[in-house]
Amino acid sequence: MVDAARARLGVSEDQLTSFWTLMWEEYLGKLNVELFEWFRGLRPRFRTGILSNSFVGAREREQERYGFADVTDVIVYSHEVGFAKPDPRVYALTCERLGVDPGGVVFLDDAPAAVEGARAAGWQAVLFGTTAQAIADVDACLAT
Repeated sequence: MVDAARARLGVSEDQLTSFWTLMWEEYLGKLNVELFEWFRGLRPRFRTGILSNSFVGAREREQERYGFADVTDVIVYSHEVGFAKPDPRVYALTCERLGVDPGGVVFLDDAPAAVEGARAAGWQAVLFGTTAQAIADVDACLAT
């Protein structure tokens, strides 16, 4: 597959490797350490999950860099399940995998469409603006 991609694009192996390195750096971004540590601290009081619109390789790369599977109960990747936020099926699947009812879910995302999709699925949903605001809003939902 790599050889076919390289031939089709007319690039060298080094150029293709460089492209993928840059692509993964952009995709993975920089971890919001404050939010990550807060999220990690939610367990074991709460079941936690990550719902991500993603593509092939995300699970492995994110685990390698951030260890997401070590700090959460469930990770649902869109490329693995075949549908993405805001498709109602992905919210239902996430509830199923977490073993919770929709009304018991608090969701945080920076995409308004994903937040609206979560609300339509019966979830409490918070739109990320800043780290402090997101943590305070989710904590307020969890307190009710």
